[in-house]
Order: sequence, then structure tokens, then C-alpha cells
Amino acid sequence: MDTKKPENIDEYIGAFPNDVQEILEKIRATIQEAAPDAKEKISYSMPAFEQNGIVVYFAAYKNHIGLYALPSGNESFKEELSKYKSGKGSVQFPLDQPMPFELITKIVKFRIKENIEKAKKK
Repeated sequence: MDTKKPENIDEYIGAFPNDVQEILEKIRATIQEAAPDAKEKISYSMPAFEQNGIVVYFAAYKNHIGLYALPSGNESFKEELSKYKSGKGSVQFPLDQPMPFELITKIVKFRIKENIEKAKKK
């Protein structure tokens, strides 16, 4: 990947090899479909979606795609995420395995709902 900081998600995705670009575009479309009102942005040099706060971040690495759903997203999907390497608020989906688009959709919808609930309490 290019070392220049991307200004938008198109630039971010465009810096990767074609096969990875294809996966990133599918993840982007999956998130857009699950969260049609979320706005795209670059945050921490990664693609992010925001609606009443950050919904998710995602990023490509040499061997995996990282999805950052913040701690609550991982905790709520502990069983489904158990077959993947994960940390507090992050999960790694290996590039040599099928991407779990349905799971990504569930996580995004959960995070949208969580952000809406949090916004109502303010």
C-alpha cells in the first residue's frame, strides 16, 4: 500500500492490489447496505462508517482484513467470531478464506442500533 494518507475510501481501496480491492469493495458495499444512512470517512488512516458515532472501521493487511466494531460488537458476536483471530474490538478475517459478509452485516446492524440507543440517552 501507498504510504500517503488516503483522503477518502476510494483512495484507500485504490492503493491495494486488484484482488484485495475487490474484497474491500464488497465489504464497503456490505456495510453500505446494512447501514444506508451511515457516512463514509477516513479515520486513523482507515475506512470508517459513522452514524451517531463510529459504526465500524475496516482495513486491509498483508494476510487479512481487519474489522473494528469496538469492544461491544465483538462481545455480542463472541461465538460467531471464535473461529477468527480477534482482540478487544477487532477481528481478523484471513484473505485466503471466504469473507463472512453475513456476519459483517449483523455486526454493522448491531452497532447502528447500539449507536442510536446511545444517542437517545444523551
